[in-house]
Amino acid sequence: MKSCRVLRSDAARIWGAALRSADPEAAVHKLVSRKDLRLTIGTRQLDLGNYDHVWVLGAGKAAAPMARAVEKILGNRLTGGILVTKYGHAAPLKTLEIIEAGHPLPDRSGLAAGERIREFAGTRIGPRDLVLCLFSGGGSALLVSPAPGITLEDKLASTSVLLKAGASIHELNAVRKHLSTLKGGGLARLLGRTAAISLLLSDVVGDDPDTIASGPLVPDTTTYRNCLDILERLRVADQIPAAVLRRFEAGLTGEHPETPKPGNPAFREKVSVLIGSNSQALTSAAAAARHLGYHTMVLTSRLVGDTTEAARFHMSIAQEVVSLGRPVRRPACILSGGETTVRVTGGGTGGRNQEFAMQCVRDLARLPAPCLVGSIGTDGTDGPTDAAGAVADNSTLSRSIKFGSDFLSHSLLNNDSYGFFKKLGDLIITGPTRTNVMDLHVILIG
Repeated sequence: MKSCRVLRSDAARIWGAALRSADPEAAVHKLVSRKDLRLTIGTRQLDLGNYDHVWVLGAGKAAAPMARAVEKILGNRLTGGILVTKYGHAAPLKTLEIIEAGHPLPDRSGLAAGERIREFAGTRIGPRDLVLCLFSGGGSALLVSPAPGITLEDKLASTSVLLKAGASIHELNAVRKHLSTLKGGGLARLLGRTAAISLLLSDVVGDDPDTIASGPLVPDTTTYRNCLDILERLRVADQIPAAVLRRFEAGLTGEHPETPKPGNPAFREKVSVLIGSNSQALTSAAAAARHLGYHTMVLTSRLVGDTTEAARFHMSIAQEVVSLGRPVRRPACILSGGETTVRVTGGGTGGRNQEFAMQCVRDLARLPAPCLVGSIGTDGTDGPTDAAGAVADNSTLSRSIKFGSDFLSHSLLNNDSYGFFKKLGDLIITGPTRTNVMDLHVILIG
C-alpha cells in the first residue's frame, strides 16, 4: 500500500507531466513549421511569398514562449509586432515587443498596450499582410481597449463584481466583449480583409475559440441582452457602474453596434488553430499515473460549477474506490480538469484550487486508506496569491488542530484557504509557468 508520503511524491510527478505537456513553446513547434517560403500551420499551408509582411499580435500568460517559438520559426520573414502578458511572465524576444500588464484585473499598462495594439492593427497592417495572433489564458484581462464611453475604472469595477459573484468565464467574457473594441471579433473587424491566423492555447471549458481571450478574431454569439441577463441572474446590476448599464441598455435599442456575428465579411480570412488544452494535459497526467502503477480514470476536462460541490463529488468517488473498489481499483488515480467557481462570502485569501483542497479535508480524515487530493492552476497562480494550489491528505485535519480546534471551520467560513494551507506548509508553489490550460485535480488512493 502506498503511504501518504509516496502519494505526495507521485502527485508532484503527475502534475509535472501535465505542465510539461502544456508547454506553449513546444506546442507551437509541434503544429507550426517553415521550409523556405512554405509555412505549415496544422493542416494548412501558406506561401509567405504571397504576403508583403508577417506581423504578430497577441495577449495572454503564454504570450512570451509562444512568441519565442514563432520568432525561431519565421526568422527574417517576421516583420514585427506587439504582445501583452501578465507581470512576471515576459521573456527576452529578438523582433517582437512584449508588454507586461495587470491580471486578473486590468490596469493602466494593459490600457496602454491595448491602445497600441489597436492603433498598430489599424495603421501598420495592410490588406496584403499576414497576421499571426497568439492568444492564451489571461488574454481577456490583458487585452484592454474600452468601448467609447467606458473607462478603465468601469471595466475594473465590473470585472471585480462579477468575479466575486462567481461568474463563469463565459459570463465574464460576454460582458467583456460588449465593453471592448477588440474582443468579440473586434480585432477581426479592425483588420478587415487582412489574413489572420490565431494560435490558441485554451484556458476555457470546451475550448471554444470565441471564449479564449474573449475571441478577438472570432464571431461573437452573445448579445447586449445576454449581458443584462447575466447581471440579473447574479443579482449584481445595482453594483455595476452606471456607464456600463447605460451601454448595455443602449445596445438593446441599436444605439451601439453589436459585436460582429457569424457570416460577417470580416471573418472570411480569419482562421483559428488550437495548440493546447486541458484535455491534452490530462492525457499526459494519466499516462504518468499509469507509469507509476495507478489504475487511472479521467473523469472530465469540463468540470464547472460550484467549487464546494465539485470537491464533495470527487470525495464521494474516493469513498467508493476505498469501500467497493470501483470505478477503479486501488492504487487509484482520479483526474479531472476544468474551472470551478467560488462564491466569496468571507474576507480571507485564496483561489478555487486551494478552496477545492480545503473542502476535501474533513472527508479525507474519515477515509480508512491513504488518500491525497491535489488541486493546481496550470498557470502557477490561484486567485490573488503566489500559490498554484494546495494539497491535502488524511492527516491534514489532525495537523490543523494545533492552530485551534476551529481553525478549519473558521478558514472555510472566511474563504481563507491560503492562510489555512500556508500554516500547514501544504501550498503548491510553482512560480509562473507561462502557460494556462485551466485547473488540474489529482486524487490518489493508496
